[in-house]
Amino acid sequence: MATLPNPLPKLATDPSGRSLGLQLPPGALLDDTLDGPWHEPLLWYAGQPAGPGTWTALGTPAARAGLLPVLIDVSEVDDWELAPGETSYPGDHDADEVLEEYWEEELSEGEEWPGLAAAPVLVADPDTRAADVADALSQGRPWLKEPHLALVSARRSADIPAAIGWSGPVNYEEDVARLCAVLRSWEDRFGARLVALGFDHLAVSVAAPPADLDEAEAVAAEHLAFCPYAVLPGTDDTLASYAGQLVGERLWHFWWD
Repeated sequence: MATLPNPLPKLATDPSGRSLGLQLPPGALLDDTLDGPWHEPLLWYAGQPAGPGTWTALGTPAARAGLLPVLIDVSEVDDWELAPGETSYPGDHDADEVLEEYWEEELSEGEEWPGLAAAPVLVADPDTRAADVADALSQGRPWLKEPHLALVSARRSADIPAAIGWSGPVNYEEDVARLCAVLRSWEDRFGARLVALGFDHLAVSVAAPPADLDEAEAVAAEHLAFCPYAVLPGTDDTLASYAGQLVGERLWHFWWD
């Protein structure tokens, strides 16, 4: 597998990123992993909280330099247990096969895996939708208390968790690259972009959400296989009721126990 050159080491001696065509505010580089310091920085994050416009002002030019934006919760970042050395490559996995395996191992109860949902109609530019959702999330959520913009060297938004060895779903899936393969498929079919990471939370923007309940039920099955904790957290929840919440929804949020 060919790897991209990582621009982050340049920020150690050039904190503003001018050599990369950037004007970054004061920030910090993160290289801590479960096995000690990584051989190069895994991400940069701003020292100041994100606000409306931060994603576009910093993330858009950074993407041209090979660094993709994502909001992270800095209130939890010291507790992150990153393991990039134990992560495979997302492109080595097939999203349909990954979801079918989860379905059959955990959730089938005799029901056959329905397969991947068809792609709905794109209703927004995916990158514009990501910026709009990031602006909304910059106001904070119960699961995203202190959102700061981070930059990661990755081929595409879906690969960010694998690029840093994020271990949020470790109790469900030890190799986060398998989940990233699903995120890649969602990028292709739903115009999804990863916009936020917490200790065990993940959020994506959606530019092609299901337009009706039939489309939403097919998507809900994928979500259930991807992250059953978020889809059916209580005994009174049903997949149909969850599907109803997905119609036209521009933000998908998942968490793992």
